[in-house]
Amino acid sequence: MVFLSRIYTKTGDQGQTALGDGTRLAKDHPRVAAYGEVDELNAVLGVFATLPDLPELELLRSIQNDLFDVGADLCVPQTPTEPAGKSLRIQPEQVARLERAIDRLNEPLQPLRSFVLPGGTPAAAWLHLARTVCRRAERAVVTLMKSEPVNGQALIYLNRLSDLFFVWARVANGQGQQDVLWEPGKTQEK
Repeated sequence: MVFLSRIYTKTGDQGQTALGDGTRLAKDHPRVAAYGEVDELNAVLGVFATLPDLPELELLRSIQNDLFDVGADLCVPQTPTEPAGKSLRIQPEQVARLERAIDRLNEPLQPLRSFVLPGGTPAAAWLHLARTVCRRAERAVVTLMKSEPVNGQALIYLNRLSDLFFVWARVANGQGQQDVLWEPGKTQEK
């Protein structure tokens, strides 16, 4: 369990931070950047959660909790000989739970015939923002994976999560009825 008695430690004043295993890295290291992007995504979801009459609040809170798991996974480098259960790692069941939510929310929606512009209702706009921040976090994990081992389930989780945000935004847009669709070349002179 986590116990924090002091918030500031002064150990990061020279531009370094400690990972979950005690290793110190520069604050701009790809690993720190990756879990920092995940933290930003969670903060966006915290703002989204302040909207009144928010449907799917239980789903949202489970995702926020999972994002702390993703951050914990990323802040402890994975070793090739790591015993199962030694470190908190994202599991396939967490990804499967997102897939079930995507399927459930997408089932009543009409198929798309164009790309959807971000926006619509306030809830949908926040979900589109969360989707783009999630994609940035996913890209940061891909960058990290080029140089260090990473639990592949963390990357898969972020990929599915951005898909979920897209579908959820459509639901928040009146089951897709208030989606703003892209019209290719709409403003080009004819």
